[in-house]
Amino acid sequence: MKNRIHLSLAHMGGHEQKFIKEAFDTNWVVPLGPNVDGFEKSLNQYLATQNSQLSTLNSQPHTVALSSGTAAIHLALVLLGVKTGDEVICQSFTFAATANPITYVGANPVFVDSEDETWNMSPQRLKEAIEDRLQQTGKLPKAIIPVHLYGMPAKMEEILAIAHQYKIPVIEDAAEALGSEYKTQKCGTFGTFGILSFNGNKIITTSGGGALLCKTQEQAARALFYATQARDCAPHYQHSHIGYNYRMSNICAGIGCGQMLTLEEHIARRREIHHLYMELLKDVPGITVKQNPDEKSNSNFWLTCILVEPEKAGKTREDIRMMLESENIESRPLWKPMHLQPVFADAPFYGNGVSDHLFEKGLCLPSGSSLSNEDITRVVEIIKR
Repeated sequence: MKNRIHLSLAHMGGHEQKFIKEAFDTNWVVPLGPNVDGFEKSLNQYLATQNSQLSTLNSQPHTVALSSGTAAIHLALVLLGVKTGDEVICQSFTFAATANPITYVGANPVFVDSEDETWNMSPQRLKEAIEDRLQQTGKLPKAIIPVHLYGMPAKMEEILAIAHQYKIPVIEDAAEALGSEYKTQKCGTFGTFGILSFNGNKIITTSGGGALLCKTQEQAARALFYATQARDCAPHYQHSHIGYNYRMSNICAGIGCGQMLTLEEHIARRREIHHLYMELLKDVPGITVKQNPDEKSNSNFWLTCILVEPEKAGKTREDIRMMLESENIESRPLWKPMHLQPVFADAPFYGNGVSDHLFEKGLCLPSGSSLSNEDITRVVEIIKR
């Protein structure tokens, strides 16, 4: 059996051990310390926005390093005051971690379909959902959560215009999109809050972890308060609010500090892998490789994805996935939309079948930055076969 080709493994750049060793040597192993501060500072500098009419952030975001991207979404909802009985509009075509935190605060998700160009939240369906929820409930949704799926930037210009029209804050899920750009601005820096993930399969990792990107220092301080058990300022342990244990540890942040030193290399390699897939699969009948739809978008191509048209390819997406698995190669269907998930069966949905089609036909191919060109060629040869 040939060596296993994984979908997207963590890739260490060689600098991580230095920061981890310093944490152990100085006994900073708890959820605070110089690595946490340094990691947040590096992210702030990397994500600093250019002059942009779309940005609602200052020139540099205020980052709070957390235990996961899911925790970041939860805290964003808490900071926005979303409560039991409220509604939050969420992209349906995404991983469950985008939608689950809505239920943590007792709110109800309202799912919106994707559009064909980016596979992300459809501005047309978004506006339809807002107007219909207002008619049905007499209230506006409390937040909008678009996602930059697989690193592909959503249509933020249109989404932000609609959000501004109805004065609804945007929580921008950029968990898969660190380094992706929309109109030369980094994804995660457009919304009232931005979300990043550093899970083991992302562009960079802290083994697990995430970050909340805030508009102001005051928001960041409030997020930190809730992320560290909401302890009041007192000599004893006193609590006037419900808090959470969401802070990133200094050890994990040390991994992140090391990863930031090679972030651009990881992104460049993902884009190289995507380009190689494009070249090798361009003449294969029934196979379409997802690419940037226009000059506004510059995806990090966290995962390279294809659509399989069975009538042209002679095989289904599942046929190809199973054939790759038989050759010890991991691939994965695109996310099953949230409106098709049993747990959200009763949630409102506004769409016309785009994400259903993508789920049926789509496949994620191995894309980790540690893969060789020979690995990619091996994957393509099996797909062609």
